[in-house]
Amino acid sequence: MIGLPLALLYSNAWEWVIHKYALHGLGKRRESFWSFHWHDHHKHARREAMADHQYQRSVFGWHGQGKEALGLAFATLVHLPLARRWPWFTAGVVFSQWNYYRVHKRSHQDPAWAREHLPWHYDHHMGPNQHANWCVTWPWFDHVMGTREPYLGTEREASDRARASARAARGVAVAAEGEGG
Repeated sequence: MIGLPLALLYSNAWEWVIHKYALHGLGKRRESFWSFHWHDHHKHARREAMADHQYQRSVFGWHGQGKEALGLAFATLVHLPLARRWPWFTAGVVFSQWNYYRVHKRSHQDPAWAREHLPWHYDHHMGPNQHANWCVTWPWFDHVMGTREPYLGTEREASDRARASARAARGVAVAAEGEGG
């Protein structure tokens, strides 16, 4: 049974590594398979206060959500041969892949839920440094690697939200003037 907690730690470490080096490192290059993460997902999440409309579509397709699911399915398949020898470890890895997809998708469909349940992931997308807070499911490895940077609930976040609200109000006022004139 020690395999289960080891799998959870192992999976969290890989979540950090893949996010930092594949999704952000390789993903910065437009021609990369991983570019959907930086060029699409981050752009949408940043513009829409954490929401990403791409999670409203079917997972089956050659788009960001489909590529994310494909990567997770591949990681699961790679570990399945270990099941005979290390069943609890394999079960933990499979659970971790499923849980990653589940919480990541929900965090971008329901930003209020993300703020409450995954503040470290909210910080990753909405904070000033999108190259920190690499973990999605839980921030253990970010703490180990020193990459956890809190943003939610800080003075900086309050100031940023006030500025965004003021910009939105100005946009509504300009739109109303255009309609009335």
